[in-house]
This record gives sequence, C-alpha cells and structure tokens, in this order.
Amino acid sequence: MRWQDGDGSNIEDRRGGGGMRTAVPLSLGGVVIVLLLSWATGTDFTSLLDTGGGAPASAPGPAAPGTSSPQEDRQVSMVDAVMTDAQDTWHQLLGNRFEPTRVVLFRDVIDSACGTAQSATGPFYCPADHKIYLDLGFFDELAKKFGAPGEFAEAYVVTHELGHHVQNLLGLDKRVERDRRPGPQSASVALELQADCFAGVWGHAASQAGRFRAGHVELDPGDAEQALKAAASIGDDRLQRMETGRVAPESFTHGTSAQRVEWFRRGMETGDPDRCDTFARTTH
Repeated sequence: MRWQDGDGSNIEDRRGGGGMRTAVPLSLGGVVIVLLLSWATGTDFTSLLDTGGGAPASAPGPAAPGTSSPQEDRQVSMVDAVMTDAQDTWHQLLGNRFEPTRVVLFRDVIDSACGTAQSATGPFYCPADHKIYLDLGFFDELAKKFGAPGEFAEAYVVTHELGHHVQNLLGLDKRVERDRRPGPQSASVALELQADCFAGVWGHAASQAGRFRAGHVELDPGDAEQALKAAASIGDDRLQRMETGRVAPESFTHGTSAQRVEWFRRGMETGDPDRCDTFARTTH
C-alpha cells in the first residue's frame, strides 16, 4: 500500500497522556447507559464507573508532548492518509450527509466522551463525540498476536471504525437500540459486520488507479489479502478459541471469521454501501 503524507488534520495526538480524568460517580441511569454502550459497541467502558466513592473528577489538561519512534511516525502518516482518503470516499458517496471526524491517538488509557478506556479494549468509535480512538500498539498486536501484519490490514482496522461513524451519521446504529437480542443473530453483530463491509467499500475505491495524490492511498497487488487475513484473525469464534479453547456463539459481539471476511469482501468487490445490509444477512 502506498500513500502520500497529508496535513495531519485527521489526527488528534494525545499520546502524551494528557486529558485524563479519574472515574466519576454516576447515577443509576448513568450506570445503565454505560453498560448498554459497552454491550452495543463491544467496547468495555465500565472503567468509567466509580464503585467505591472515588475522588471527584479532575478537569482534563492539555496533552504533554510524547515521544514517537520512526515506526510510529510512519503509522501516524498512514492513518492520516487513510482517513483523508476514506473520508473523501464517503463524502462522494453520501454528499452533505457525511461529516468528517478525527482519530484520537493515545497510549495505554484514554478519557473519551464515552468514558475511560484502556488499550486492551482495542480501537473504538465513540458515538458521543464522533471520534475514533486508537492506540498504535494495537497494530503490533494485530501482527504478532493475531498473525495479520501489513499496512492495509491496519488500514482495514481504521476504516472499520470509520464505518461506525458512517452508521452513526445515517442512524443505522439505532437498530441496536430496537433489537437487544444477544448472540450471533443480534443487531450488534450485524452492526459490526456492516462496518466491515463499509471498510471494504473504501478498499474498493482505494484500488482504483489514477487517484494517488497528497493525503491519499493507492493499493498494490496483494493488499486486499492483508485485510482479509486481518478480518479472519479477529472473528469471535477464533478469538474465543484462543482465549478459552471453546466457542460460545451466545456471547458473539462482532461475528465469526467467515462472516467478517465475507462482508469485507462484499464491500471490496462492489464498492456499494447499499450491498452492506447485514441486518438481512445469512449466517454461517
């Protein structure tokens, strides 16, 4: 995958560790909201809850400058270019319905409008502030732990989260509020698979020739296989086998490896978001 550096406008760099709050006490209604948000998005925001009368919240401060390795600098450049390219793609597809967002880079722990989250939760999209949160260390984990290296695999992760932003703008995420069934047929799984398909929609656009310019991406032969491998490596069934040795479909949050591959490939081949109706899907 090749890209040209952009202007950095898609990045909010908080790797210096600033902007943190301690956990704050919430009302019962607030607790319910946090728990539902964790369930709906597959991201654990329960660290926002203060269960022992913790200290009052402190105001977030400015992020201190953080050190960055040459590898991280390259990853930041890649994320910025992917976001420029993908957001241009969605603006072309959606017109004025699309609103740009940014990727917030952090290390270890971050305070978002959806609560405090740790790197262990993985990259996530916060619908409350319309931002994507990413610890670049996840890319190393993707390569070493899950066996899915490559910059297009990393771009797939970023554009999957951007897919959640698109869902939020279009109101598609509201289907989760109307259908709270757990398991592989749940609306939350359908939402995640649709984000995979939306990532593929961008991949289709990036595979077209003659679009290589500042802040944009162009794919090389074989790049798509990196993303397919990444999708297969983080299916619920594979992750559960790695962690517990068994598969528990009733606790699926993102879909099986086969489903994730299928829906990313569908978006990649068609480039048509209308072909991403995962809510009417056939499961594997």
